[in-house]
Amino acid sequence: MSASKRKLRYGMVGGGRGAFIGAVHRCAAYIDGQADLVAGAFSSEAERAKASAEDLFVAPNRAYGSYKEMAEKEAKLPAGERLDFVSIVTPNHQHFPPAKLFLEKGFNVVLEKPATFDLAEAKALKKIVEKTGKVLVLTHNYTGNVMVKQARELVRSGHLGDIRKVVAEYPQGWLSTLAEKGDNKQAGWRTDPKRSGAAGCIGDIGTHAENLARYITGLEIDSLCADLTTFVKGRKLDDDGNILVRYKGGAKGLLHASQISVGEENALNIRVYGTKAGIEWHQEHPNQLIVKYPDKPTEIWGRGNGYISDGLKKFTRTPSGHPEGYLEAFANVYAEAFRAIRAEVSGKKQPKDLDFPTIADGVYGMAFIETTVKSSKLGAKWLKFPKL
Repeated sequence: MSASKRKLRYGMVGGGRGAFIGAVHRCAAYIDGQADLVAGAFSSEAERAKASAEDLFVAPNRAYGSYKEMAEKEAKLPAGERLDFVSIVTPNHQHFPPAKLFLEKGFNVVLEKPATFDLAEAKALKKIVEKTGKVLVLTHNYTGNVMVKQARELVRSGHLGDIRKVVAEYPQGWLSTLAEKGDNKQAGWRTDPKRSGAAGCIGDIGTHAENLARYITGLEIDSLCADLTTFVKGRKLDDDGNILVRYKGGAKGLLHASQISVGEENALNIRVYGTKAGIEWHQEHPNQLIVKYPDKPTEIWGRGNGYISDGLKKFTRTPSGHPEGYLEAFANVYAEAFRAIRAEVSGKKQPKDLDFPTIADGVYGMAFIETTVKSSKLGAKWLKFPKL
């Protein structure tokens, strides 16, 4: 049966018992009823992997003890049974190996951010994607929010004029104590340089702030100056960061990420100021976009209204006044991924209007992490952003 006339079949690597982001991916993939989870290697521990498969009603013959076993056996299945894509929701150090293997075995991939453990792996993965011709979607999920997309439309249309200033912030408070010394699994791997990579807070959430700024404005970094701090004694990676940015074309930026900002929950926000107007968006109030002017009252644009750009209305599922947030934005990334994956599986050309983060965004994000860490280690030195 053609992929355009059936649900997509997918498998998952990671995301089993005790995991956070795996359940988010499953909800996002399920919202529009376009895909079924039929296989998985849900943990690096074989017993936990099999138990997690039972929790998720995955058939025993497609519940695997490792991603390697899963890739080998799934690749041998007939076309009418094999997976259309794999979602990889593991800690950072386990992004590249399974992504590489599944791509080379002929599977499309949805991959958690940041793309890889380091920049070298990200560049290598980009080459594999180009060589195999498969789809790789990177889940910078906040780009899926309708009002984030509307903000980008306002920038593109010239509504703001020339961009002068970008301020992107992502404060949290959940790591204000040494939570990794307890049984907090999320804190454990996110603060471990062997699993998280060279950065802690900046790699975990600072990349979201950077990606959001670039997605909305289209601006590329020319150079940056970073000051990273580890406030909690005994922690091995940064838990707070402040970064000054010079963008190509002359705009200036400030990116701030923190996981020791006591009392903050998930306060990602962005402000963009142009010569004609400014915009402001807060993740904790995702259905509203604030538009500011020098000579008339501030406007509050709401998701689901008729004035939203026509091309963005497909990303809204409920009428105005019915809140949509984190899961729906994540689902919008998956919905666009499904369009690309259906085309690939069917042997058709990719739609020209696809809107999701790619491996190119992943390479850029890893370059951001690497340059930020290097700048901070050199005493907050201004560094040119690498050519990619």
